[in-house]
Amino acid sequence: MEENLSLIMSYITIYGIKVLGSIAIFFIGKWAARFITSLVLKIMKKANVDETLSKFISKLTYGILIAFVVMSALSNLGVDTTSFLAMFGAAGLAVGLAFKDTFANIGAGILLIFFRPFKIGDFITVAGETGTVEEISLFATSLGTLDNKYILIPNGSIVGGVITNYSKKATRRVDLVFGIGYDDDLKLAKKTLEEIGLSDERVLVEPAPFVAVGELGDSSVNFTVRFWVNTPDYWAVHFDTIEKVKLIFDEKGISIPYPQMDIHTKN
Repeated sequence: MEENLSLIMSYITIYGIKVLGSIAIFFIGKWAARFITSLVLKIMKKANVDETLSKFISKLTYGILIAFVVMSALSNLGVDTTSFLAMFGAAGLAVGLAFKDTFANIGAGILLIFFRPFKIGDFITVAGETGTVEEISLFATSLGTLDNKYILIPNGSIVGGVITNYSKKATRRVDLVFGIGYDDDLKLAKKTLEEIGLSDERVLVEPAPFVAVGELGDSSVNFTVRFWVNTPDYWAVHFDTIEKVKLIFDEKGISIPYPQMDIHTKN
């Protein structure tokens, strides 16, 4: 009886120390994981890393560290962690295959956040959709269209296609074409178009406004008109210029012909 009691006490002492050691490893490791994660997050903030990416990296770092701590605690108890690693590896492979599209979107989201082809507030065209960027997450990017529709696009579709960012540059060029009749005063029309550009304060002086005869069309002489403006003024100048040209052309008797064809008959 005394021998059995002594054996039991011996086991309790040995395994009790191991259990206490594993508990200590877990809690100390957990504190260390939080400290390291917090330190990584602070470093990324100082480096001006995007908030979405920094949060993702910090969570990933914490998860890896906690997994390492748990394995260390189990190993201290004498548990063979090799089988656990194999099991987690198999489970990870299965999850990876099941969610490969999701992980592809996460990878694409990291690329978008890291290379920053656009930011929140930019007006862009991606995956055949045009709108203002409202949110960039690791999985998808949301756009608000001009008619106030909400569009959610998977990041994988964005990275795999062409990205057009209309807000990236500080200035943009307004390209317009205006036609006049063949009987109208060519020099007067050209001078009028130049004056319209120079009179608009939103049109930049450098590069200078460009007006030239671009084509002798079937029913009109077509002018190519190019004005450089600040990007936020693009659409306002675009529409205002069209309206001004029509009104001023009417005042000066310059016609804007519609498509027509002259037919000559021979008896």
